[in-house]
Amino acid sequence: MVIKPKVRGFVCVTAHPAGCAAHIQEWIDYVKRKGPIKNGPKSVLVIGASTGYGLASRITAAFGCGAKTLGVFFERPSEDDRPATPGWYNTIAVTNAARAAGLYAGNLNGDAFSDDLKRQALEVIKRDLGPVDLVVYSLASPRRTHPKTGTVHKSVLKPVGKSFRNKTVDTDKGVVSEVSIDPANEAEIADTVAVMGGEDWEMWMNALADAKLLAPGATSVAYSYIGPEVTWDIYKNGTIGLAKNDLERAGKRIDAQLKAHGYGRAFISVNKALVTQASSAIPVVPLYISILYKIMKAKGTHEGCIEQIQRLFATQMYNGSALHFDDGGRVRIDDWEMRPAIQAEVAKIWPQVTTENLAALTDIGGYRSEFMKLFGFGLPGINYEADVEPHVPMP
Repeated sequence: MVIKPKVRGFVCVTAHPAGCAAHIQEWIDYVKRKGPIKNGPKSVLVIGASTGYGLASRITAAFGCGAKTLGVFFERPSEDDRPATPGWYNTIAVTNAARAAGLYAGNLNGDAFSDDLKRQALEVIKRDLGPVDLVVYSLASPRRTHPKTGTVHKSVLKPVGKSFRNKTVDTDKGVVSEVSIDPANEAEIADTVAVMGGEDWEMWMNALADAKLLAPGATSVAYSYIGPEVTWDIYKNGTIGLAKNDLERAGKRIDAQLKAHGYGRAFISVNKALVTQASSAIPVVPLYISILYKIMKAKGTHEGCIEQIQRLFATQMYNGSALHFDDGGRVRIDDWEMRPAIQAEVAKIWPQVTTENLAALTDIGGYRSEFMKLFGFGLPGINYEADVEPHVPMP
C-alpha cells in the first residue's frame, strides 16, 4: 500500500516502515561516525526503547559501545490497512541492524508497568544477557494500571494552583493562539505522579536487584526536562513537573541502594527540549522549540536525540569521563540550550511571535520536518509514492 502522513492534532496516525528504517540508519551512522565509546556498557536494559531518548540510548549502547540490548516498549503492530506505530518499525530496524553487526538485540512488547512483563524481562536477561551494567528508564505513557492495586491512573498536562494562559502554536496549521488551561485537582496530580513519577523505576530496579541481575558497577539513568521559565507553569511547576520531582526522589533512593550494595549509581539526566511524540503534546513547548531551534541552528549548537545521548555517553558516563552534577544532583545535557545568551534571545523573540511572522521568527519548518521524521516521512531516498508492505513482523 501507499502510505501517506495523516496528522490529527499533535500526532500522526500513520507511519512509513521504509522511512522509519531510514531514520534509524541516520542515527546509527551518526553514532558510528563519532567512534567507539571506551569502557561503555556491555549488557543493557532499556525501558521505553522504541522512540525518543530511549531509542537513542539503545542505538548508542549497541553501535557506540558494542552492547547487547534488551528493549522494552508498548507498540501496536499493523492491522488490515492500518500501518504499525513508528516505534514498531523503529525497533525492527534497530534489531535487524544490531543482529547484522553481530550484536544481541532482544525485544519485549507489552505493559512495562506490569509485574508480568518484569518477570519476562528477568527471564530473558538471565537466559541471554547475564547481569546488566546499564538500565535506562525512559517511559512516556498517558496511563498506568498499577500492578499492585489494579487502579488505572491517567496523567494530565495541567498547571498546579492557578490557571495557565500563554501562547501556543498549532504546528500543523501554523496558527499562533492563546491557550488557557484550568489547574489540576489533587486527584489529577496524584494520578500524574503515579504514571510519570519514579515508583515504576524503583520497581524495575528492585526486581533486578532481587534477582541478582545487576552487574558490579551497574548504573541506571532516567531522563527529565526542566526548561526555561516560559514553560514552567505548564511543565516544571505543573503536574508533569511534580511527577518529575518524584522521579528525582526515586533516583536518589535507587542511587543510595545501588551504592549500599556495591553497585554503581543512579542519576537523572536533564535533556534538551526536542521534537518527540511526547513533547509535541505539551502546550507552549512546540512554539518554544521552534524558536530555540532557529537560534541554536544559527549558532551551530543544535542537537537532536541521538546527538544528545551520544554526548551523554561519550563525555559524562563513559570514555573515562566523570559525571558532572548540578546543585540538585542532576546531570545537565541541556547545558547548551540553557546558556544565558540562548535564553535571552528566546525571551526577546517570544512576545513578538504571531501567526503572520511565525515562519520568519521561528524554525517552524524545521519543527514540522523533525515531527514528520518521527513517523518515517520526509526522509531522503524514500519513494513515498511507491507501494510498501505495512505488515512487518518483529524479528
